[in-house]
Formats: sequence, C-alpha cells, structure tokens
Amino acid sequence: MTGASRGIGAAIVTALAPTCDFLLAARSVEALEGVAAAATAAGARIHGSFGVALEDPAALAAFAAEVAGASVDILVCNAGVAPSASLAKTDDDTWRRVMAINLDAPFVLSRAIVPAMAKRGWGRVVHIASTAAIKGYRYTAAYSASKGGLVALMRATAAEVAGTGVTANAVCPGFVDTDIVADAVAKISKLTGRDPSAARSDLAGFSPQGRLVGADEVAAMVAYLVSEAAGAVNGQALALDGGETTL
Repeated sequence: MTGASRGIGAAIVTALAPTCDFLLAARSVEALEGVAAAATAAGARIHGSFGVALEDPAALAAFAAEVAGASVDILVCNAGVAPSASLAKTDDDTWRRVMAINLDAPFVLSRAIVPAMAKRGWGRVVHIASTAAIKGYRYTAAYSASKGGLVALMRATAAEVAGTGVTANAVCPGFVDTDIVADAVAKISKLTGRDPSAARSDLAGFSPQGRLVGADEVAAMVAYLVSEAAGAVNGQALALDGGETTL
C-alpha cells in the first residue's frame, strides 16, 4: 500500500489491520513507524516498510521489483499530491511530478503485481482517485488529469482481469478532512485574506451534505472493496461526495 503514513492511508491501514498483513510505503520509513506499530497491535504483520519517492523512476522500479515477488493479494494505491495552480501557471515540472506520483506509480505497481494475482485466481486492486476524475475543478489541471487517468487505468485493468477472480475499482472521494485539505485551507486563506474557518466551509460546501468526507469513511469503502463480499464489484469509480457529482 502506498501513501500509508497519514490521512486516508493511515485510516485504511487501521480499517484493514484486523484481517490483513501489510507491505507499507511512504516517502520515509520513519513516517510509517506509528502506523506500523498500531497495525501490529491490532494483529497485523508488517512484512516491509519502504521509504520510496514515487516520482523517482529508479526508486519506483526498485520498489516494484521488490514487491512483485511478495505474493501481494491486495494492492491499494493511495499516495497522491494535489498542487493548485491555474492552467497558465502549471509548469512542466509540476505536471510531470503529479503524473509520476498519481498515475505512473499505480501503473508500474499494477503491472508488477496484478498478473500474478490473476494467475493465483484472486486479488483486489483499489486506487484512491477523486471527484476531480469525474467533474474537474478550477486550478487543478494536473491533478484532475492524473486522477482521470487513474480511473481509466482502473477500468482497463478491470476489463483485463474480469473472470480471473481479481477485481479493480477506484474510490473517488470529495474533499476529505486530511492534511491536504488543511494545506488547501491555508493557501486559500493566504491568497484571499479570508478566515481559515470560512475557507474550510467553502470546501465543505462542495458537498450537498455541507461537510467534508471523513478519512474513515474512505477506509470503510476500501475495506468493503477488498472483501469477499465485493467480488461482483469490478471496474467501478465509486464517488464518496455526499451527492456532489450527481445532485
């Protein structure tokens, strides 16, 4: 699992710890220590904690090669970055970094892990995407494109593995109450001079429910998708957004 050290990733580890063992990845091994300890206390075994800069092709390739031989049954790609800039101010370096982390890494890891799942006759792939993959938002050209590509990758994977016992799906949350939203609130407040609580309310207001999504709610959906009960769910981009993309 990538992006396991905080936010949605840490919540997913907590949700799966009673029934799963883990290979955990984040930008630094140190950042994983608390999450790994909590998972171990809940009964999970940690088979490896990896510090990986996913935007580094060599580091990503080495990580993929290492986990490819580990008989991984569940692949959760959660790591992501969400910079904000207008189309005109989205430079090439930003575009490439966002694509490398949000899309290239899930592709490389899927390529390394999914074929062996299919041969064994069981597996689950879950990508953490975004409502940005469904509707797009202003000032998120790179992020929206990367998450849209992630959903397309998921659907292609789902079509390829259908009938093998493997499923592939994506969870598309709206604004989630994590550090990424806190960073967005700080940036909005700095640029506009608005009170942080007002900026936070603006983001919550994208949902018809008028609230942010909880990381635990995303984790609960992931826990369902990787379960036996979700065997018929394949190729789906499941929005957790209070109805934002449909109402």
